[in-house]
Amino acid sequence: AILCGTAASIGLLHTLFGPDHYLPFIVMSRARRWTMTRTALITVACGIGHVLSSVVLGSVGIMFGIAVTSLEMFEGARGSVAAWLLIGFGGAYFIWGLHRAIRGRTHEHRHLHDTGTHSHAHSHDSQHAHVHTEKARSMTPWILFTIFVFGPCEPLIPILMYPAAKNSIGGMILVASVFSVVTITTMLSVVMLSAWGVSFAQFGKLERYIHATAGAAICLSGLAIQFLGL
Repeated sequence: AILCGTAASIGLLHTLFGPDHYLPFIVMSRARRWTMTRTALITVACGIGHVLSSVVLGSVGIMFGIAVTSLEMFEGARGSVAAWLLIGFGGAYFIWGLHRAIRGRTHEHRHLHDTGTHSHAHSHDSQHAHVHTEKARSMTPWILFTIFVFGPCEPLIPILMYPAAKNSIGGMILVASVFSVVTITTMLSVVMLSAWGVSFAQFGKLERYIHATAGAAICLSGLAIQFLGL
């Protein structure tokens, strides 16, 4: 009971103090105009991939008698890879969003006729850009899922080691389940509440920079993990 309570507490705090667990979904939901249902499904899928990869790694390590320090070192390396993937994805999305915003900027064209002149607004955002937007829309959830599979749950493996040392498979499964459910539930709660609130935000003329802003936020969360240890 104490170990399950510890797993639940660590799962909650580990998620709340890690902005990478929820910030990417909040900003992408707003930028991509995902429905709440789609946002929830993507968040849960990424959460499952996130915890399951550490459960599998921990189970394999326990099965083959690998020392906890070695597993923690491997988890740390995975965390660094996940952070750089977030930085790369966020940076690339920021550049794409900025380019899209510039292309989408409207300006006036004036035409001279015998009867006078008229003007109309014109944008360089074309059908070609629309095709690329649809491709990015379909690829984004898969990119996030891949990043979260690489992202480790560092506290989980030491917690699993104790029931394993007692030869309690049932205890291992229970502890892993508690940690996973609390982690995913916390992710989902923070994402849904924040996404619902952000959906009401009006950015006016800055709306066209929403993709660039989302990319910058994801990149910053990756930098915070890599260099601040969040």
